[in-house]
Amino acid sequence: MQNILVTGGAGYIGSHTVVELHNAGYNPIIVDNLSNSRKSVLTGLKNITSKDFTFYKVDCNDKETFRQVFKDHQISGVIHFAAYKAVGESVAKPLEYYENNVGSLMTLIRLMKEEGVEKLIFSSSCTVYGQPDQLPVTEQSPKKTAESPYGNTKQVCEEIIEDTSVSDKSFRAIALRYFNPVGAHPSSEIGELPLGVPNNLVPFITQTATGWREQLTVFGDNYDTKDGSCVRDYIHVVDLAKAHVKSLEYLTQHSDLSFDIFNIGTGHGNTVLEIVNTFEEVSGTKLNYKIGDRRSGDIEKIYADVTKSTKVLGWKTEKSLRDSLQDSWNWQLTLKKEV
Repeated sequence: MQNILVTGGAGYIGSHTVVELHNAGYNPIIVDNLSNSRKSVLTGLKNITSKDFTFYKVDCNDKETFRQVFKDHQISGVIHFAAYKAVGESVAKPLEYYENNVGSLMTLIRLMKEEGVEKLIFSSSCTVYGQPDQLPVTEQSPKKTAESPYGNTKQVCEEIIEDTSVSDKSFRAIALRYFNPVGAHPSSEIGELPLGVPNNLVPFITQTATGWREQLTVFGDNYDTKDGSCVRDYIHVVDLAKAHVKSLEYLTQHSDLSFDIFNIGTGHGNTVLEIVNTFEEVSGTKLNYKIGDRRSGDIEKIYADVTKSTKVLGWKTEKSLRDSLQDSWNWQLTLKKEV
């Protein structure tokens, strides 16, 4: 059984990917410093899989402590999620974002090269496209100047990985450009667990619906979209997790591949108000929301062309927007019971 190192494996996307790796016959090794996650996630993982996963509380910038993970296990590949991800916070704290997101990747790659680990799946983002000139965006769509230090760290990290793959033919990698992950595991054992005020739309919706938040603000209703609100490509986190497994398998089967990039989305967009209305239908709960001013830095509309990931990786989404919102709501209700 291959050991796959999952950095940020106690986080939202990381934890769901741990489940899908396990289901596919891999042995995930979790590394997380718990700066934006909780150790209780490990209990949820065990409840889903009936397995205690090996866990290290390690910061990926702490090279020698991190190295011990490689010494303890024969690692076959790495999936790198560990990164700060709040756009607004990155504007206020750019140095922390560059140090954590770019620095930890460089530390990881150095360790992989020193310890003879060749395969990397990198957690990238559709933020690298900025406000696209044409929709849907393909992997060949031009990368725009980043709107935030967070977005720039993803661009820089992709370039570091590609440059490394050019300089060292034994180092091979795939970058997955995520669109907007939503939903939770159908078991309601794991899901999105924002610490503090959520930065993402769906957790803010579900917290507002339960009364944790007083009111949801929809930022702008005068965009050039069907109802005036922004358009995004919302993908169920379980579908997204499965894309990592497909990518790992593809990298293993194609030893001639040095570096490639894939869009991971549904292939279509939904407006913010469509999300609000669909959530109200699914949950049977009326949301307290208001229309606010546009938010600085928000992109008007973006959604993926997923032709490449479908044809090359043999991957496609299986879950609908209603599935995503129902699973998010069930997860929120589970959290409410625990409070």
